[in-house]
Amino acid sequence: MLRKIPHTYAIVFYIILIAAVLTWIIPGGEYVETTHVVDDGEVTSVVFQETESQPQSWQVFSALFKGFERQAGIIVFILMIGGAFWIMNYTKAIDVGIFAFIRMTRQFEKIKLIRWIGVNNLIIALIMIMFSIFGAVFGMSEETIAFIIILVPLSISMGYDSIVGVCMVFVAAGLGFAGAFLNPFTIGIAQGIAELPLYSGIYYRLFCWLVITTLGIVFVLRYANKVKKKPESSLVFTTDAYWRKLGSKETEKLKYYTPVSAWISFFILLASLILFSLKYNVTTISIGDPDSGIGASLSFPFIPVLTGLFAILGFFSLKKSVHFYILIMLAFTILFLIIGVMGYQWYIMKIAALFFAMGIFSGLAFKQNASNIVKLFLEGCKDILSAAVIVGLAGGIIVILEDGKVIDTILYVMSKSMNDLGQIATVGIMYVIQTAINVVIPSGSAKAALTMPIMAPFSDLVGLSRQATVVAFQFGDGFTNMITPTSGVLLGVLSVAKIPYEKWVRWVTPLIILLFVLGFLLLIPTVTMNLNGF
Repeated sequence: MLRKIPHTYAIVFYIILIAAVLTWIIPGGEYVETTHVVDDGEVTSVVFQETESQPQSWQVFSALFKGFERQAGIIVFILMIGGAFWIMNYTKAIDVGIFAFIRMTRQFEKIKLIRWIGVNNLIIALIMIMFSIFGAVFGMSEETIAFIIILVPLSISMGYDSIVGVCMVFVAAGLGFAGAFLNPFTIGIAQGIAELPLYSGIYYRLFCWLVITTLGIVFVLRYANKVKKKPESSLVFTTDAYWRKLGSKETEKLKYYTPVSAWISFFILLASLILFSLKYNVTTISIGDPDSGIGASLSFPFIPVLTGLFAILGFFSLKKSVHFYILIMLAFTILFLIIGVMGYQWYIMKIAALFFAMGIFSGLAFKQNASNIVKLFLEGCKDILSAAVIVGLAGGIIVILEDGKVIDTILYVMSKSMNDLGQIATVGIMYVIQTAINVVIPSGSAKAALTMPIMAPFSDLVGLSRQATVVAFQFGDGFTNMITPTSGVLLGVLSVAKIPYEKWVRWVTPLIILLFVLGFLLLIPTVTMNLNGF
């Protein structure tokens, strides 16, 4: 008889214990900046030095507290998103939208080409391409948590499972993140530290993004069609009962109406958007670095235009039903999220506030008083609390390793292992090192700041292109984000989707292996071919 796999919380706590044990075995060390005087001035370099070790023992019990402090932003983000969507779910607007969407897509089956491709296949592929672009352009990561609550129920309604729903947003964004071509948080920082022209080598990166995204979509579609034919074959068939229960079987019998409170909500929002339009009449969205000639910049009155569209669509949706008006609010929330992230560099605080406002106005539109809205919000926070706790636990792993002074030692030992190797082997080892480091440091920008000052000069010593080193960092930073238990975003996504971590690992491991091998194959041309920017 097989032993029962431990709870996700237990698995993460075991990893904390292992990390603590490592702090007793691995010597302490850290990289420090040193300044040297040369003929042309001063040069700053990063040098490794041994330090007194800081073995961790009882600290494993305080790791959760420190992990919560470290991941406080994501934890509050998850709670606010969960509460807001619980209010919206109460209105059954999302059920109405999913039913209407599926009914609309069935009409496309009349087109022979689309029928041959498969309407659902096309929907999954297009959604994944969209989120992959978001990951490749502005590094979408934490933002994916908000979309899980929309796309998992959609996936269930289409006859798939919660894994397919997670793939459409989180995995797709992860594929784009790994194959990024304009992501300022990874490519921008890494190239800046490596002293390369910003976003140089973009053409090969575009090719890599296309290949990586295609592989991911094909893998997901194969699994999705398998589940469609035999739902019981899904690894999460039992746990998906939660989502199947939430799915309203009486959606078609819902009473469509528009209370006065919905109109009041509409006019308050419209007045607010008009004021915002006057203040932010023009928004400039920059992709890449227009100043260097790589990228583009667009100035356009996005907010006034969206305000006008909201006025028109909101009015006609209210004439139909409050449910459709709430769906319009959701759609424009997502649009303003995109404008805010790309035009005003919003992060999780402002995104959470945006969805929080959407939840409150959804409740007002549905004729709920303040007490009921608060009650629904707290129920949503309670339902999603497990996701917040697991994020705090994941942060505790990083805290133990950092307080134990072992992360830099691990990096130093790994970098020393690359001496006297050929170029292909060297770039491959760099790739493996970046992948290993990503398990303990899932933040791309933090890892770029830590590793690139070491890897870039080392690549010069062995005759390796610094651009190839950046690509090795990029791939190593991206793929394992979809499996590492130290990623607060991954564990948050899985908790929101109600997918046990161990089942996710069983499903995603073959994809990670394929992507890892593909990443190595894509690295070979960076040292064997004369590529533009390399």
